[in-house]
Amino acid sequence: MRRLCVAISTYTNPVDPDRADDDTARAGGLTTGEVARRLGVAPTTVRSWDRRYGLGPDARTGGRHRRWTAADVARLERMCALTASGLPPAEAARIALSGAPPQPDQAPRPAAAPPRPAAREPDRAGSGLRLGDARQECKGVARAALRLDAAALDGLLTAAIEEHGLIAAWTEIIVPTLQAVGRKWERSDERYVEVEHFLSWHVSSALRRGAPAAAAPRPGATTLLACVPGENHTLPLEVLTVALTQRGIPVRMFGGALPVESLVAAVRRTGPVAVGLWAQSRTTASRPLAQHVASMQWGVRGSRRKPLVLTLGPGWAGRTVPGLPRPSGLAEAVAVVESLVQGGQPAT
Repeated sequence: MRRLCVAISTYTNPVDPDRADDDTARAGGLTTGEVARRLGVAPTTVRSWDRRYGLGPDARTGGRHRRWTAADVARLERMCALTASGLPPAEAARIALSGAPPQPDQAPRPAAAPPRPAAREPDRAGSGLRLGDARQECKGVARAALRLDAAALDGLLTAAIEEHGLIAAWTEIIVPTLQAVGRKWERSDERYVEVEHFLSWHVSSALRRGAPAAAAPRPGATTLLACVPGENHTLPLEVLTVALTQRGIPVRMFGGALPVESLVAAVRRTGPVAVGLWAQSRTTASRPLAQHVASMQWGVRGSRRKPLVLTLGPGWAGRTVPGLPRPSGLAEAVAVVESLVQGGQPAT
């Protein structure tokens, strides 16, 4: 089973990795988010390469929506490899677009090219992480994680959240680094598991450290978050909890593997406006459970209310529940709940 650090990036744009090729064929190409996950870079980086260097897809579907074919992705993979070797992005893009191999005089020269610490520094933990053209902060976080340097890692994570805001720090710095750690674990035959656990724990600690005090409960505003039974990957719900709390939205977070009976009891006791159910894999995602929670009602006759259930995580890919939203990322999940709280919910 894939570990959290590999699959956690799907919170930025959920997709079922086991069916990616089938979905790509049916949709006529990959979305920008799917391409970014494959490359281990932020979606903003992919869009920036398109805008600045013309490395976008050969064709687009209606409007401005990008759909990336295998050939488009191959160009981006080459772009990642060239920039990781130290070649300036503009020159790397020219070579990637031309399809020609770099000439000897185009090879990166340490004396002339800007320094790239993550690519050139010896790895004090034994090996580096493949981060491509990710933000410089990703490389610092990755190196601290590999060294198991708790003080440095705490400082870098806290600084990233304070400087960029929670959503941007999660999407553009934390997720790409978690992805890289997961890929390294997969390639190294069970090695570096300690790095994965170490990084995940410190991310969780940074989220809690920077979280504001819990918002006071108020009618029509509470959001309930829980992993479905059998699911223990809580980190994506932790970041959603903090993001909603920052906006003054009362949240009740119940963590991993909440039993069905307990989930139902919590919904009845809190009367939430929204319920977020996280499923990391298709084996834990349960349509009947989501439908049952969505059908629960409370209040006096003629003015009954029921929650909006958000199906969160890659486990719901291919198991979409009609009428229930499946936000494509952290920002969208926050926006859905915030809009619901501000606009209220119609009675049934």
